[in-house]
Amino acid sequence: MKVSGFSFIRNAVKYDYPITEAVRSVLPLCDEFVIAVGKSDDGTLQLIRNIGSPKIRIIETLWDDAKRTGGAVLAEETNKALRAVATDSDWAFYIQGDEILHEQYLDTVKDAMLRWKDARKVDGLLFNYRHFYGSYDYVAVSPHWYRKEIRIVRPQGNIYSYRDAQGFRKDNNRKLSVKSVDACIHHYGWVKHPQYMRQKVENFVRLYHDDRWLQLHLPAADEFDYSGIDLLTRFKDTHPEVMRERIARTNWFFDHDLSKTNLSWKYKLKMWVEKRTGYLIFEYKNYRTI
Repeated sequence: MKVSGFSFIRNAVKYDYPITEAVRSVLPLCDEFVIAVGKSDDGTLQLIRNIGSPKIRIIETLWDDAKRTGGAVLAEETNKALRAVATDSDWAFYIQGDEILHEQYLDTVKDAMLRWKDARKVDGLLFNYRHFYGSYDYVAVSPHWYRKEIRIVRPQGNIYSYRDAQGFRKDNNRKLSVKSVDACIHHYGWVKHPQYMRQKVENFVRLYHDDRWLQLHLPAADEFDYSGIDLLTRFKDTHPEVMRERIARTNWFFDHDLSKTNLSWKYKLKMWVEKRTGYLIFEYKNYRTI
């Protein structure tokens, strides 16, 4: 079995993305790793080079910042990396710059890839998600956060990154047929110093909206306000080993009163139904489980 990894990144230093940890977390499963490094305002290219693995192959890209509708440029950059992976790979493992695969799942993921390698009806593998928020001690748990997403796909031809690169589709806009993997991706995109988080949010929103929208909906501020979160729970498990050094460098404090929630009535209803039936109503699924 041959496995390629792939990702994209730009301005990782400026916005404090854990991209090196992301890449390192999946490297043990990969025979190669292709990363599209967009022209940056900082030392991102050297940062990736410094990972020092012979498996890594860098392609330098230029982002089309004119594509500010729905984050289309993110899918475009993802596809640049996907199209560059080895054509004889059986699987392609996608990891974004703020996502980490815990080492406890390496064997589980490898076994799943081996199990479904020759089942051509299986387009990809579906992972569970854990979204950290504010600090490394809290996880967002309301229905607002997506719970599953595709992170391993067939690299041949007709599969492409969809919309803003959260998931994938195939020819004629069809959903992928996937098998679930009992493994969890740790998403750290909402864990940063409030100053870095504010900068990241402003930069990210620019990929979706024009300047007029930003002026109307994103008031000026020096730091991100984490207090508006709807529902959190305290994290009591372990973080991936590759995150140990970054977590030790934490230089801000975030605390949250778990008894307080900002849930809308819509999400309260969803959680009430799920608690009693085990089914989350109106859950968005960009895939077809088989």
